[in-house]
Amino acid sequence: MNIQSFDVAIIGGGMVGLALACALKDSDLTVAIIEGKTPTLALPSEHEIRVSALSQASKNLLTRLGAWSFIENSRHQPYQAMQVWDKDSFGKVEFDAASLKMGCANNQSLGAIVENTIIQAALWQCAQQASNITIFDPFHCQSVAMGERESWINLIGASDDNKSVTQSLTSKLVVGADGANSWLRQQANIPLTSWDYGHHALVATIETDLGHDNTARQVFLPEGPLAFLPLDNSSNNDQANLCSIVWSLSPELASELQACDETEFNRRLTTAFDNRLGYCQVKSARGVFPLKMRYARSFAKERLALIGDAAHTIHPLAGLGVNLGFLDAAALAQSILANQAKGKDIGELENLRSFERWRKSEAMQMIAAMEGFKQLFSGDNPLKKLVRDIGLVAVNNVKPVKEVFIRHAMGLTDDLPDLAKPIIK
Repeated sequence: MNIQSFDVAIIGGGMVGLALACALKDSDLTVAIIEGKTPTLALPSEHEIRVSALSQASKNLLTRLGAWSFIENSRHQPYQAMQVWDKDSFGKVEFDAASLKMGCANNQSLGAIVENTIIQAALWQCAQQASNITIFDPFHCQSVAMGERESWINLIGASDDNKSVTQSLTSKLVVGADGANSWLRQQANIPLTSWDYGHHALVATIETDLGHDNTARQVFLPEGPLAFLPLDNSSNNDQANLCSIVWSLSPELASELQACDETEFNRRLTTAFDNRLGYCQVKSARGVFPLKMRYARSFAKERLALIGDAAHTIHPLAGLGVNLGFLDAAALAQSILANQAKGKDIGELENLRSFERWRKSEAMQMIAAMEGFKQLFSGDNPLKKLVRDIGLVAVNNVKPVKEVFIRHAMGLTDDLPDLAKPIIK
């Protein structure tokens, strides 16, 4: 049986796994990516319903990896402002990039809304161009065994004529970037702390009467937050009036709204959003996804590391999920390269400890913050509503507090990996 040896084997060729591979593309390390489904690289004519609100830190990372140029030539929508408010109340926060000028001087944006498939396609093309990266697709892992100096991974895939193909790899470090139900995490018997948020996210593409004005908006409703994220429809001559919605709802209400006819859905959505952008019309299928918090007890073991959703998932309240994952990838790449430069074993647990402490701390802070926000902004208890509205007004009116709020929204925290730090030109 043919056995190929690598320094790093990444299980999962989604956005986060590909980002890690591309962060190592200029090194002399050999990298394998194992992905069960080959992505479509052609730009789809219709917007995909799964999108990410990329922070400025994520954009910095993607720019340095060479993926941002692919995204710029596809579809992406920078947003220059954000509006957050509490329904039927006085609490609100509004801010824009031009007045703050923090890490976004080049294009005056807080971030960008990009379809997940476009981000994956951009990173996939970058990985294909790297001489030290080998992509195994479509391949699935059958088994993994951790040894003293390396790991053994057995794969199964399909040939062009649909016959089964097997492949064996060895690697100094195996990385799980294989999603919330991570196969590698389960094989390694890493315990998971989790709880069900009791919400499902309803996502869809929406056309509005009024243009979105390059602004991301979120309203807090008693049943859960509703976000309108601006989309790029510059290929049309019409005004920019397409948005992606993420509506956090009880499972029962999410199912009801997914199944109801379009006229009823449009009416209820327009009312829930306070008619801010005029009449709303759904222009895509309506997807519903359960929301669950997950936190792996270990982000690293001997010869193994977890990043992205394999390590943690959080409520999409602030759109931080993929951004946290990208920072995991950048931090792990930085740790791997630092250990290699010092002649250390990149897969030894002792040498992965600093990465684990760094990312576990950041993930726990975000999980706690999102849970606090969720508890504060859920329901319509008058006293709780008063407290949160006073808090929103305080954030909106006190400039130092507002700037801290914005820095977190942009992902520009104090402990960023080098690849995600602002690009100075």
